Amino acid sequence: MLKIVILGCGGSSGVPLLGGADHRGAWGACDPGEPRNRRTRSSIVVQAPDGTTLLVDAGPDLRAQLLAAGVGRVDAVLLTHAHADHVTGLDELRMINRIMGRALPLYATEETLGEVTRRFDYAFRGVTPGFFRPALEPFPVRPGGTVEIAGFPVRLFRQDHRVMDTLGLRIGRFGYSTDVVEMPEPGFEALAGVRDWIIGCFQRAPHPVHADLAKAVAWSRRIGAERTVLTHMGPDLDWAWMRQNLPAGVEAGYDGMMLEVT
Repeated sequence: MLKIVILGCGGSSGVPLLGGADHRGAWGACDPGEPRNRRTRSSIVVQAPDGTTLLVDAGPDLRAQLLAAGVGRVDAVLLTHAHADHVTGLDELRMINRIMGRALPLYATEETLGEVTRRFDYAFRGVTPGFFRPALEPFPVRPGGTVEIAGFPVRLFRQDHRVMDTLGLRIGRFGYSTDVVEMPEPGFEALAGVRDWIIGCFQRAPHPVHADLAKAVAWSRRIGAERTVLTHMGPDLDWAWMRQNLPAGVEAGYDGMMLEVT
């Protein structure tokens, strides 16, 4: 039994956005009184029964997310792409280095590794006494096959984010797809038959670089997922509205949500 924890399910600016009439947040269509509308940047952890933990993406809210979820162990990190809302929490892994007592393996495409090693070059210089900076060991991966990461067989596939490619992943009957506006055919093939699928869906109307609500629902039906959970949501998607209007088998995620996957 795998445990999937949604650390954060918000878009690149989170919900609420900075600003608003009182400068305490711009909520859009979201009800500020509903705690499940408060969304940090998108990330998940995948945990095996023995506690082995794979972190997928490391955004700017990572420290608070790990504390809220009670996660103090990370065995490996997988980055879907190099956008800031998915990588700027890499500095927070310094404390995880101390807990684990070693450098952390970091898996990503060559393009993503190239970007993060330029921006976080100090994290790739090896282990230092006391881990006064993060220590990451890069491992390049490519979409189109299965790679073992921290003991998890991770099938990787390419997704079209318009401005760049991103990685989608499948572990057993669980799939995760964030930051995608068009799914190439090999992605549908990789996802066929998943039982639980987390899919990025930014808003109701079509968006230039993210899947919209109608597209996410149609994709879910195509791959035959029994349970589809929306993530990477913006301020257009109110949790109560989605609970009333989403079709059977599709639901809104929220920060801290946990899924158990056989």
